Order: sequence, then C-alpha cells, then structure tokens
Amino acid sequence: MLAENVRVNVFGKVGKGFFSAYVSGNSFSNKSAYLVTRKDRVEEYFDGVVIAVAKFEGLKGDKFIVAPYGEIYYEPELKKILARLRNVKVESISCLYEKSCGAVIFYRNKQNTKVLLVKNSNGRYWSFPKGHIENDENEQETALREIKEETGLDVTLAKGFREISEYCPFGKIRKRVVFFLAQAFTDSVKIQEEEIDSYIWVDLQQARKLCTYDNDLRIIEKAETAIHLMRN
Repeated sequence: MLAENVRVNVFGKVGKGFFSAYVSGNSFSNKSAYLVTRKDRVEEYFDGVVIAVAKFEGLKGDKFIVAPYGEIYYEPELKKILARLRNVKVESISCLYEKSCGAVIFYRNKQNTKVLLVKNSNGRYWSFPKGHIENDENEQETALREIKEETGLDVTLAKGFREISEYCPFGKIRKRVVFFLAQAFTDSVKIQEEEIDSYIWVDLQQARKLCTYDNDLRIIEKAETAIHLMRN
C-alpha cells in the first residue's frame, strides 16, 4: 500500500500537524489512518499518499500513515510524531522514504591514495559504508557512527563535500543517501560481520571498475576532484 494515492477525510486532531483520518483508495474504503503534515491548516477532504504502514503493540492490523503530496517524512521523525499517541506504542513501521548517510573513505600514504569499498552482507555490489539515520542524529553524526560500526575506522569528514544519491531499490521505496568525503589515518579495517561481507582498498581507477551504479561513479568523480584539491 506504500505510495498509494488516497482520498483523505480528516475528522480529528491529535496534535500540531497530526490528525486522525479515514482514507479510501483503489482497493479499500474508509480505512482508519493518521495524517501528518507540515501545513498549518488542512481541508476536511483532500488527496494524499500513503507514506508509511505501522503496526502498534496490542492492536490488530496495519495502520496507514498518510501525508499531502510532496511532504517527505523519514522513519525517525515519524516515530517521534507517533510517540505522541497515548496508550499505544509502535511495534514496527515501513516507510516510503528512507534516508541513509555514509562516506567515500580515502587513505593516503607516500605511495598512493586508496578508497574503501564494502560489500553488504545482502548485497551483490561494491559501494561505500552507509546506514540509516537514527533518533535525533544529524547527517554527519550518522555517517561517522556508521563508518565506525561497519569498519572500525575513526575518520575526519572533509569540509564542503556533500553529495546526494537518490534511487528506488525496492520498487516503491524511495531512498536518499547523503555521502560525505572522509579521511582515514590507517588502513586497518575491522568489519561488522552482521552488516558487511567483505571490503577492499583500491585506487580510484579500480573503484570505477568495481562500482557499477551511475550514482556511485558520479560520486567517485566528485571525490577524486575534492581529494586532488586537498592535496594542492
């Protein structure tokens, strides 16, 4: 049901930007839902989209979370909004929009400069360390935490580098990944085996050959330019 267009009927206010509603779509009618919005006022009836499906402890069935067109909410923000509900607790939630943060990690010695590529335990391709934002983290905090958890590396983020990769990996899911450029001061990696299957340090030319997605190739080009400027 994620991404389904629905007709929203608002009937009660839970809090600021948070309402009770009924929604109707192609395969259902008058299903109880919650509306979240950044608008100051909403009409009683309007068209929106399902941005999340939640399960609540002790309650049967799924609950749709809907929003007006164009409003994007990621899991940490939705969980904070739903936490306002009394006597119910979110058991699980699937979101239309997902946001991760990570980095192109480079290590430079006297001979050359190499970047770190990792292969996720459930993945078939080489990319860069990254992971979902948690709680009240900002983008940089998420990137640094994920790098430490997945690789054991302490790194320094380069100033002024922030590249965005957007794609739909699982059909309807709309994913945004924010990549930074990070300098490591050792090439000694300790992978998080639950998340990472393998890793490799390669030069930038090899990285282009191993990475298959256009977004990753674009980010490698941007990183190469930034690393070159840092050297001069």
